[in-house]
Amino acid sequence: MTSHQTTQTMKPATAAKKLGVYLEATPAEFQEGVISRSELNALQANPPEWLVELRRNGPHPRPVVAAKLGISISGLARGGITEPLTTEQIDALKNDLPEWLQKERATQAEVRKETVRIKEKNKEKNEKNDAEARGTER
Repeated sequence: MTSHQTTQTMKPATAAKKLGVYLEATPAEFQEGVISRSELNALQANPPEWLVELRRNGPHPRPVVAAKLGISISGLARGGITEPLTTEQIDALKNDLPEWLQKERATQAEVRKETVRIKEKNKEKNEKNDAEARGTER
């Protein structure tokens, strides 16, 4: 019995997400087909002009917008941003720095600090447990 390997494919929405672009802004042939893993790798390694342009100017999907603004996706929603934004719109928000964006950036900073604190606490706990385990092995 011989096994043959099938080519792994993905839906355009999945490929767009992996490429960090807004699906509706991609060319029709990208949106209508299926993308193989090798095609995705080729797009990442040697992006065509449309992909370079989308990454540079947008419109950008919410995860990219949130990352560029330094906030969470939930923070975008709380700020009333539900649609994709262009790089120009993102830059305008950064320059205007509305109150909601300042608040969301502060919230995100607190979340990051808490994550680091928990990580350190867990590290200390694991080191203590390891030391106790070594002490009982003798």
